[in-house]
Amino acid sequence: MFREMRRKNQQLSKEEAEKILKRGTSGVLALGGGEEYPYAVPISYVYQDGKIYFHSAREGQKVDAVRKWGKASFCVVDADQVMPEEYTTYYRSAIAFGRIRILTDKTEILQALQLLADRYLPGGRRFGEEELQQKYPSLCMLEMEVEHLTDKEAIELIRAEKRETEQSL
Repeated sequence: MFREMRRKNQQLSKEEAEKILKRGTSGVLALGGGEEYPYAVPISYVYQDGKIYFHSAREGQKVDAVRKWGKASFCVVDADQVMPEEYTTYYRSAIAFGRIRILTDKTEILQALQLLADRYLPGGRRFGEEELQQKYPSLCMLEMEVEHLTDKEAIELIRAEKRETEQSL
């Protein structure tokens, strides 16, 4: 179903891919778009237990694409160091593929919103159903269930990490 990575020696473990998702604070969500153009949008998120949660307005291109297609990919760049003298970039990234849906159950919405709040709002602010109904009438929460997760790291970073490990032994 999903292609194997061509440069397998640069692929990291699933655990490393999950670490990248947990460390990142934003990524690019890619969806099927209108007029046969793909639609990709930078967005904040939170990753937990094989699912990625996003917030959105209730209306717009992103929500239209989710309703129409239901499949998505999400990319997070963890390292991006341009090395002009080597004519390359030292990079590390993860890409998740999966099905995305609009949450409709109030309990699920509150749980997803709280995960985002725990990550981005200081002080551990808690949200209640009443506050959700009053202050967030245009809020839409999205959940992407990850079906496939892959990551890749520049060979130069892999070699540097290997040297560090060998020197520490």
